[in-house]
Amino acid sequence: MARIPRTMSTQHPDNATIPFFSNNPVLQGEDEIKEAYYAFSYLGVDEVMWDVEGKETDEFVIRKLVSDYGDFFKKKVIGRDIFITLRVPNPNYEKAEGKLLIETLESIPRSYDTAQVFYRDSNVAPIFEVILPMADVRTANRVYYYYKNVVVGKEDREFCDVEKGLKLRDWIGEFNPKRINVIPLFEDIDEILNASESLREFLKDKLDELEYQRVFIARSDPAMNDSSLSVIIAIKIALERIYELQEELKISIHPILGCGTAPFRGNFSPYTYKFVIDNYPSVSTFTIQSAFKYDFPVRDVQRAIENINISPVKPPDYLESKDVLIRIMRKVSEEYKRQLKEIAPLVNKLAVFVPRRRARKLHTGLFGYSRQTDEGITLPRVISFCASLYSIGLPPDILGLSALEPGDMKFVNMVFPRFKEKISEVMSLWNEEVLDILPASIRSDIRKTVSMFDFKPNNDHRIFSSELIRRVKDNVLDSKITELITASGKVRNFLG
Repeated sequence: MARIPRTMSTQHPDNATIPFFSNNPVLQGEDEIKEAYYAFSYLGVDEVMWDVEGKETDEFVIRKLVSDYGDFFKKKVIGRDIFITLRVPNPNYEKAEGKLLIETLESIPRSYDTAQVFYRDSNVAPIFEVILPMADVRTANRVYYYYKNVVVGKEDREFCDVEKGLKLRDWIGEFNPKRINVIPLFEDIDEILNASESLREFLKDKLDELEYQRVFIARSDPAMNDSSLSVIIAIKIALERIYELQEELKISIHPILGCGTAPFRGNFSPYTYKFVIDNYPSVSTFTIQSAFKYDFPVRDVQRAIENINISPVKPPDYLESKDVLIRIMRKVSEEYKRQLKEIAPLVNKLAVFVPRRRARKLHTGLFGYSRQTDEGITLPRVISFCASLYSIGLPPDILGLSALEPGDMKFVNMVFPRFKEKISEVMSLWNEEVLDILPASIRSDIRKTVSMFDFKPNNDHRIFSSELIRRVKDNVLDSKITELITASGKVRNFLG
């Protein structure tokens, strides 16, 4: 069985600091090839998630890596020692990208051929897994069987009317690998809760074919949809259910958790990773996003990744009173959405000034890709959402928490250990002046939430947030807003 990566470098644009190897604040093209090499060789990650959308180098990432950095990749074999995993578009949500899905799947055998030349018949597939966003069982099956039956299956087809019996493999050669693993990415809170049942349905006809199954659980987008606390509850319940399914089906299931550095998006940094790993002991792979890589001293980043890579995977925490936890989840989510509706205009006003960090065609579809919520609220992508709120001194982590009652705390601590302590750390970014630009309808709820925690303000961050609040009050919205968001991001070690 292939080694399961412990750390996955991703291209999430949540960094305030520009990486040293780029001359442009917006990473694109060849810079992302450099980034993949940097993540493998200097930072020591096990895996790189390669988002195939919106970039011209997608289909040739393997060829470019081994051509530009051959000495390193001779020692570290892609597909055996380190891994490239493609994130493909979901045509159910991105119709214009449907053909790109097909092109990407067709490129996998070409990457295999490139590796055979470079590694001299190693028979190791450099790419053998794809991540399917906004996944459902039917679409995951379509991707799995399209590759198996069409991309590979055509090798045995006769195709030339004037040369009877000539098969495609006789002319082009074999198509390898013979199958790929599809990693469903669940990005909605109810889909996360039901992830084990979706996996059960997907695996029912594949148990004899698969050595293991990976599953990707989002942390950021469902938090923006339902609150940070609510998604933590959903994930903890889901991980326990996934482990039970693994024991039932007798197949290894390896969760990937998409944690960002912003506390609202996972609180995963070189200084907090131990707490996160301990809280999600059954997660096999953690994402190393851009703020983790570029907003901290490189030695601290390297040391953290090394420690994560050698940390053991353990069974999940067993949760009692799941019905109570789900009730709390729904209650907090409902209050969060009420408050979100009130602050959405302010967020949208500021989000346009959040600096770009990746050259990307905007995704469409699920929350986090600039869409309307179920309540008809339009919001930006989650990193811009977080950057806007943290920068004005309103940590989004506290939204919805006014719904909590004293009796809820013992249950909250089951899924979020040291809850008050951790939120108090986030509250160092709070600036009470933000109340002046918030709708009157939610000010008392925000005050109530703030009063729940003891904290020490971060004065450096407060300087920037106060200036930003003043400009919003005076309706002075210009490029200075971008400078303030960037400066405050460097103080907190993440953009959004």
